[in-house]
Amino acid sequence: MDGVSRIVRLARLEGRVDVRCLLAGRITIDNAPAGPGEVPFHLLLDGRCSVISGASAVEMGPGDLLLLPHGDAHRVAATTGPQRRFVEEPGAAFPTRRTVGAEPELDLFCGHYRAGSGAGALLFRLLPQLVHVTLDAPAFTLAEVLRGEARADGPGTGAVVAALCDALLAMALRSRPDQRLGTPSLWTAMGDDALGRVIAEVVARPGEAWTIERLADGAAMSRATFLRRFTARTGTTVATLVTAIRMMVAADLLAHSDHSVGRVAGEVGYRSESAFTQAFRAALGTSPSRYRKDAALGR
Repeated sequence: MDGVSRIVRLARLEGRVDVRCLLAGRITIDNAPAGPGEVPFHLLLDGRCSVISGASAVEMGPGDLLLLPHGDAHRVAATTGPQRRFVEEPGAAFPTRRTVGAEPELDLFCGHYRAGSGAGALLFRLLPQLVHVTLDAPAFTLAEVLRGEARADGPGTGAVVAALCDALLAMALRSRPDQRLGTPSLWTAMGDDALGRVIAEVVARPGEAWTIERLADGAAMSRATFLRRFTARTGTTVATLVTAIRMMVAADLLAHSDHSVGRVAGEVGYRSESAFTQAFRAALGTSPSRYRKDAALGR
C-alpha cells in the first residue's frame, strides 16, 4: 500500500457533507469553531468566493478544495451583486441552501471530516491553519460525481458522498506542489516525487533507523539539497516527520491490536518503552496505556 493510502487508512476519517450552497449575489455565511475532532472543508464547483479565518483569507474558484485542519471559526463570503434571501431545503443526505428568485452563481459543498482515531487527530494537527488545493482532472471528475449524487439525493446517497469525500482528501494529500495554493504542509509533500518516495518508505517501515543521510540517499540527493527541499515543501523538520509517522502507526496498533506497549514501541523504532511513552504523551497528550483503554471504550 502506498504512503498516502496508508496514512488515510491509519487516520480512520469519516467525511460528510453538511450543506450544499446554490447561491447568487452577495452572501456572508459565518461558521463557528468546529467540534472536537472535526475538520471543516469547502469544495467549490462553480463561482467564486472568499473564506476568511482570523487574519488569513483565501480566494476560491471552481475546482478548489479548502481544509481548515484546526477547526477554526471562519466566514464564507461573496461580494458581487445584490444581497438576496435564501432558503434551506431539507434533503435525504444533507440540506441545500438556495437563493430565492435568482439562478445560482455559486455551487459550494460545505462539510467536515471527523478524525476517528488519535492517528487522525495527529494528521490534522500537523497541517497548517488552511490547506488550499486546486483539484486535478481526475479529482474534479469525482467532484462532479458528488454533484450528481446531490441531485439524485436518494437511497445510498449518504454512503456514496462519504466515500467521495474520503477520496477527495486522499487526492489533496497527494497533490503536486503546483496544485497547492497556500502554506507548505507535511503530508501534501507526498505529491513531490522524490520526497513522496522516501516518506512512503518511512510509513511502510516506521521501526527502522531513518537518518537524514538515509532519507537523502533514498531521494537521490545530497544531504544539503534534501534538507533544503524538505523544508521548502513541508515547512517542518525531518525529525517531526519521522516522529509523527511513528506515533500514527503506534496509535493504530494500540487501538486495533493486542500487542503489548513494549512491542508497539519496538515496531515504531523505540528500544526503550519509557522513551516511547514520553514521545507518545508529547504527541497525543496521554500515555499509551490510557490511550488503549480510552479507544476500547470508544472515547
